[in-house]
Amino acid sequence: DNAGIEMIYTIPFNMVILGIDPGSVTTGYAFIDKQGSTIRVLEYGTFHAPETQAFENRLLHLITSLEVLLDKYKPEALSMESAFFAINARSALVLGHVRGAVLVTCKKRGMAFGEFSPSSVKQAVTGKGNASKEMVANMIYARLGIASADVPLDATDALALAACHANVMFRPELAALRG
Repeated sequence: DNAGIEMIYTIPFNMVILGIDPGSVTTGYAFIDKQGSTIRVLEYGTFHAPETQAFENRLLHLITSLEVLLDKYKPEALSMESAFFAINARSALVLGHVRGAVLVTCKKRGMAFGEFSPSSVKQAVTGKGNASKEMVANMIYARLGIASADVPLDATDALALAACHANVMFRPELAALRG
């Protein structure tokens, strides 16, 4: 009988988080290390596979490249945007394959998964749910101390996703932003 016993749940306050902005040709990624209230950027960039390659080969290239970085940084959590509805069904299907491959690869490693709508990420980073990609990028540069020279928007989107995950997952009052 557990009557009268208070359950205490602890949330890990130190965590390496992977943010992914999936794409069929270019996928943005970011690894951050959250230590208490500090976020340190470990690495960010893009995986790029030539459009001339068959889709399954681009997907294999993405996952193989991702696995190298997963081995290096050993993240505990993955953050991606929630699925969206596209006008082009083929594009949505391809993006779904990319998201699924990334998710399965990370879940096989025991990583937690956080999913956020695009407007939630924009709200968490800039305070405006309808912010432009450029506004999000500029806020990420400022908050994470990154020089803005030649950082692809796919990478800043991945940084925004990871930073959103780091902040939202540890603050119950922001729980509504979770996808």
